[in-house]
Amino acid sequence: MRRIAAILAGLVLVALLVVGLTQAGGGDPGASSRKRFDLAEARRQLEGSPAPLAGLHAQSSQLLRGGRPAFRRRLARLKGYNVVVNKWASWCGPCRTEFPLLQSQAVLRGKKIAFIGVNAGDSVDPARRFLRASPLPFPSYLDPDEDIAKSIRAPANYPVTVFFDRRGRLSYVHQGAYRRESDLVADMQRYLSR
Repeated sequence: MRRIAAILAGLVLVALLVVGLTQAGGGDPGASSRKRFDLAEARRQLEGSPAPLAGLHAQSSQLLRGGRPAFRRRLARLKGYNVVVNKWASWCGPCRTEFPLLQSQAVLRGKKIAFIGVNAGDSVDPARRFLRASPLPFPSYLDPDEDIAKSIRAPANYPVTVFFDRRGRLSYVHQGAYRRESDLVADMQRYLSR
């Protein structure tokens, strides 16, 4: 009889723990309140952007070829705008964690700031699958050998976010994932010209 009571008490304790974790979001703050990113809605919100930025929005979630020359031409066309470049890979766990912050800020600030992705050290098929699950309101350049990353002084780790001011000058390299949106916003305010 004692044994059955102990087993029942253990089951009740486990049930309470499961219910508590479920209500607390399972340890991932914001997981239950975070809704799936709607790329179509993001594009609607970005309508009316200046032509160079609208060109980025038109290529939302696309993987662009052309390597460093194409990337450099794009940066040259974006002179006059602040630019945020995020280096990511589909296999990178911290990149996955950071993507919602980039999605949000690219929609909120995408009419004034250019956002560009660099998919480095990755294969095309996994990157496409990743973007189908986590679309971006801006394109990413394919960079399997990290030629683009090296040209913008992005180190070999993942993710890396590089900031360029309106004159096209590199102003800051942030290594690692942003954990809070407020940290990304603070760096944009600190390192991008007004």
